[in-house]
Parts: sequence; C-alpha cells; structure tokens
Amino acid sequence: MAFAAEKLQSDDALLDAYSASVADAVDRIGPAVCRIERIGAGGHGSGFVIAQDGLVVTNFHVVGDARAVRVTMPDGAAREGRVLGRDPDTDIALVRADGSFADVAPLGDSKRLRRGQIAIAIGNPLGFEWTVTAGVVSALGRSMRASTGRLIDDVIQTDAALNPGNSGGPLVSSAGEVIGVNTAMIHGAQGIAFAVASNTANFVISEIIRFGRVRRAFIGVSADTTNLPRRAALLSQVTTNTAVRLRSVEKNSPAAKAGLKEGDIIAAIDGRPVTGVDDLVRMLDAERIGRETLCTVVRRSGVSQVVVTPVARS
Repeated sequence: MAFAAEKLQSDDALLDAYSASVADAVDRIGPAVCRIERIGAGGHGSGFVIAQDGLVVTNFHVVGDARAVRVTMPDGAAREGRVLGRDPDTDIALVRADGSFADVAPLGDSKRLRRGQIAIAIGNPLGFEWTVTAGVVSALGRSMRASTGRLIDDVIQTDAALNPGNSGGPLVSSAGEVIGVNTAMIHGAQGIAFAVASNTANFVISEIIRFGRVRRAFIGVSADTTNLPRRAALLSQVTTNTAVRLRSVEKNSPAAKAGLKEGDIIAAIDGRPVTGVDDLVRMLDAERIGRETLCTVVRRSGVSQVVVTPVARS
C-alpha cells in the first residue's frame, strides 16, 4: 500500500510538471496569437505576432491572393493588415498589421528539436477561438507537397491535434518559443499533423522583409537530415556529425546534370558544412544562381567533389 501511495504521488508530481510546462508556454505565446480573416472573402485561419510593430506570420493558404486581412487579437481588438509577401513553396506569408503590439512570439531554433519533446499548438480551429492542444514532436525532417506542387523540406510532424482554422498558428515548445508554423493535417488520420520548421520560416520572413519575395537557387532535389558517420566526416573534412541525404533528384535538373543521385549525402557546400535541410535551404539563396557550387558528396565509394550550377527557381 505504501509503495502504491508513493507511486501515485510521483505520478501526480510528473503530471503537475507537464501541466505547468504547457500552461507556462501558453501564457507566454498565447497573447501573441491572432485570428486572421480575408476581408470580403470569408474563411479564417491563425497567425502570430513576431514584432511589436505588427509583423504577423501565417500560412500562404490562409491569406491566398488577398491584399488585406483582418487581424483579431485575444482581447478582441481587430485591426486591418496588409500582406507584405507570400511564399507558396513553403506555405508562409507575412502580414503587417496596423498599430503596435505588446506581446510577441519569438521564433526558436528548430534545429535543436528532438523527437518526443512537448509540442503545443495554439490557434482558432473550427471557430473555437484560441484553442490549445498539446502532444509531442513525432518526427523531424519530413517533406510535404505545397500547393505549388513543390516539396517543402524540413517539416515537423506532430500529434498535437490540428483542425481547419489552426493553419498559420504557432507550434510551441515547452520553453515558450515558436518551433514551427502549423500548416497541414491528413484528413482521416489521427495524430498526424505538420508544421513548417521555425528556421525555414525565419529564412522566408527575412527574404520577404528584404526583397518582398523569396529568391532561391534551384538544383532539383528533395532531402532529409541524416547522421554523418565519423569516418565520412573525417574524409570530407567537416567537423559535424549530421549532413543531408538526397531522397530524390529531379530528371534534367542541375543536380541530375551534375551527377548527383538519390542516396548521396551532401556534407558541405563550398567548404561550409551542411548539417541539415535548413542549412541546404538557406545556402541555396539567390547569390548562387548561375554560379558553380562545389558540393562535397559522401558515397559508398568514398568522398567526391561535385560541381552544381543552380538556376533561378521559377
């Protein structure tokens, strides 16, 4: 009996710690989460404020081709916002809402995520405003197809319940940082939902702020993050223990013309380590368009240097 009582007290303590972690994260991020509606077009989704001057992150499919949206905060204050830019290839859009905002939701570093850690979704599903659901990070480095038909790499899979209206809302860690932008669910499946990783969102936001659009170099691959064996790291002269494995190579793409193949591991680009898919996305910026790019490739036969010339992504 004494053992059972001690175990019950221990379970209660663990549950209290979990509840406190979720509640604290919601208290930090919740006030920055908003409802977003296209003006005159109907439909709604979610978003979150990332800067006090009114920068709001949401999904491309939430704003569509709208120029103006209505941004409603948890206190009921509604403001008009204009769409600064959108990136269909990652399903990310950036809005500038009128006025100033006291509460913001900081973007965390998605590269530090681990499977099994707490993941909290905040949004406005099915009209039930500012709903909180919690689960775990189920998998990392997934790929999913955007509305443009292109693959979004470095996607987070979670079992936090998402429903229509959650789109564009934040996926939050127990530390109270945004680790992803909730973007999709699989109809008919239970416990499978997806979010664009915060590092990818950060890259897209920076490009939109600077250029009004996302400029990309294109080589025609999809990839995921993989462990880099120590021997391969030594041979490729990189100091990291992760790299990028090519899942597919598009026919007649720059990668295919250069000789890259499915299963190749890219350990470095122009001598800089590629530790994950987000590194690959960030390195393939507009500065590399039309420029010979040296990829350090690990294969069963050894380490090779492959020259790829990216083209502008249409």
